[in-house]
Amino acid sequence: MDPKLSSIIEQVKVDIITPTQQRDNARQQEEVSRSFISDTITVPTKEMFAYAVQASVGDDVYNEPSTIALEAHIAELTGKEAALFVSSGTMGNQLAIRTHLQQPPNSIICDVRAHINKYEAGGAAIHSGALQNALTPKNGHHLTLKDIEPHVVFGTDVHSAPTRIICLENTLNGTIMPQSDIIEIADFALKNGILMHLDGARLWHAAVETRTPIDELCAPFDSVSLCFSKGLGAPVGTCLVGPKAFIQKARWFRKIFGGGMRQIGVLAGSVAYALSHNFPLLPRVHALAKRLQTGLEELQVGILSPAETCMVFYDPSTIGVEYWEIIDRAAALPKPISLTGSRLVVHIQTSPEAVEDFLSLIRTLKEEKVQAGIVPSPVDSDGMRNVYVRATRPSTPSK
Repeated sequence: MDPKLSSIIEQVKVDIITPTQQRDNARQQEEVSRSFISDTITVPTKEMFAYAVQASVGDDVYNEPSTIALEAHIAELTGKEAALFVSSGTMGNQLAIRTHLQQPPNSIICDVRAHINKYEAGGAAIHSGALQNALTPKNGHHLTLKDIEPHVVFGTDVHSAPTRIICLENTLNGTIMPQSDIIEIADFALKNGILMHLDGARLWHAAVETRTPIDELCAPFDSVSLCFSKGLGAPVGTCLVGPKAFIQKARWFRKIFGGGMRQIGVLAGSVAYALSHNFPLLPRVHALAKRLQTGLEELQVGILSPAETCMVFYDPSTIGVEYWEIIDRAAALPKPISLTGSRLVVHIQTSPEAVEDFLSLIRTLKEEKVQAGIVPSPVDSDGMRNVYVRATRPSTPSK
């Protein structure tokens, strides 16, 4: 071989597998089982990989059989005409908004806590030039038509951006939006020529908890985005569903966004495995989340948002404890627990032992505060406080 070419080949070579990779992976799985940070951290299992590698090896921009089969299944499951596999929930939501909206000016109504409002980097404004009108639900739980109707912009007043889409999220912070309220909002939207989009990243949880079929939950919406890498434990992926012409246009925008993918049969295979084998695990997830809530309540810890599905938000100030104290002590356990603040997320790989160890730690901290003479105080809430609190350490006075 040409020495120069040989040298370039050697420069290009890389080995990303460490000598201890198998042990590292086992340790990672153990850490995931004791983390309440998110349900996005779940790891693919050997069984999932074994199934996924049997999938087809086509190019998704042209023709990828396993991915086409997955999209067809999701379209049928949701009662929609077509589906499009995309890389993330954010891309699914942003493609939906961009595909729905035509000539500006346009505005979108959503919950102030919604993912599209708080965690998608202003995507609606950047990609679609749309104004987001983020509303606070008066009931402290979910938006209703009474919240939405006064803020809908009609007419041709040049000072305003007409409302084109109402975006809802189910579940939101682990809470389930009642289907009756969704239908009432959808009926209003239909009568007034307003489109409906659902961020259904964790809709799987709502289906399990309410025993409602997926197509029934999706029926009031023109488009729905469903995530596979959160509650279901697939490594990557979301499907956007809607009318055939809508999905065809969304596929075009996916390419524009840089989201066209190639040999992704292995990803579609992972999703198929998750749907078949991980979806049935969600009742166990909900039971563990409810165990967390019950255990915290028994210790007189404040509950900011109860465990309707896979999340519970808590306030330890009622027993005189700060979030950062819990995080530090949890990290120092013989078998550490990972936390970030008020949100506790249970997932399909959460161990019951981690739940009990967390509650035991809270019990210990409470006892220490009692011995120090700290008296528990009630939670001061106006019914719509910010439940998503990240731990912050007290600032150290400068010398």
